[in-house]
Amino acid sequence: MPTPYAYFQGDIVPLEQAKIGVMTHAFNYGTAVFEGIRGNWNEDDKTIYLFRVREHFQRLQQSCKILQLDLHDNIDRLCELTLEIVERSGYEEDVYIRPLVYKSSEQVGVRLHGLESDTVIFITPFGPYLDIEKGARCHTSTWRRVDDLGIPPRAKVTGIYVNSALAKTEAQLNGFDEAIMLNADGHVSEGSGENIFIIRNGRIITPMPSDNVLEGITAATAVELASKELGIETVERQIDRSELYIADEIFMTGTAAHLTPVVEVDRRPVGDGKPGPITSQLSAIFFDAIKGKNERYRHWCTPARTRVTS
Repeated sequence: MPTPYAYFQGDIVPLEQAKIGVMTHAFNYGTAVFEGIRGNWNEDDKTIYLFRVREHFQRLQQSCKILQLDLHDNIDRLCELTLEIVERSGYEEDVYIRPLVYKSSEQVGVRLHGLESDTVIFITPFGPYLDIEKGARCHTSTWRRVDDLGIPPRAKVTGIYVNSALAKTEAQLNGFDEAIMLNADGHVSEGSGENIFIIRNGRIITPMPSDNVLEGITAATAVELASKELGIETVERQIDRSELYIADEIFMTGTAAHLTPVVEVDRRPVGDGKPGPITSQLSAIFFDAIKGKNERYRHWCTPARTRVTS
């Protein structure tokens, strides 16, 4: 029976013991940054493959700089702790690992300086986030993506996800699976937690980071795989909302979403309303890579095997 563990206040403890006080600054003001790391279960060799762990912690380090958070452990140590948590927890299924660095002082007052920081890492089982087989039905949100002049979107700040929650809730209450947010200028930015790619005339196109896009690790993976395996380069440029309606294919990428086809936008079918051929090819390559099945990309994967304890 799996028992989830967490790294909390410098020790690995059962997850149920990882608690914070109600006065914790991050709880009151959203002054924390986080990452999401996928552990992908490979049934063939009974192994969980942690995907691009180091890159996630490098991005966490960058987020900490933006929010003036102290990351007390180095990246090597954080990778070791993550592997330890996964192996001790004993899951034999897909999992999600959440590292989070937060302002841990129990103080009231809006600021970033003069506050203590702490790190927590926890694990939870995590199945499909969106329907990868059928594809997602998306809605262009009335909520605009936050701007870099407000809250920097290239940092994964916990508080920024209120923006995502508003958009996602609006989409789902209107019968859609996911939201697509525009930036303040009206150009396509991203989903509530995903990067967006469109395909037109065999070309893959994605918004620029300056369109208030989080520079996604899964997105970078898709770009590299498309280039190396399909010979298709990805172009970064502004995308208008109307281009979503005439795209041949659309897909989303993210730690939670993996690589998910988009089959409908604002009740308009994308292509023939089914996952397109380029997206389908790229998806098959992607899932082999993240499960450690492709030797060319094994360097992206850290194997974790359940420890048998008595």
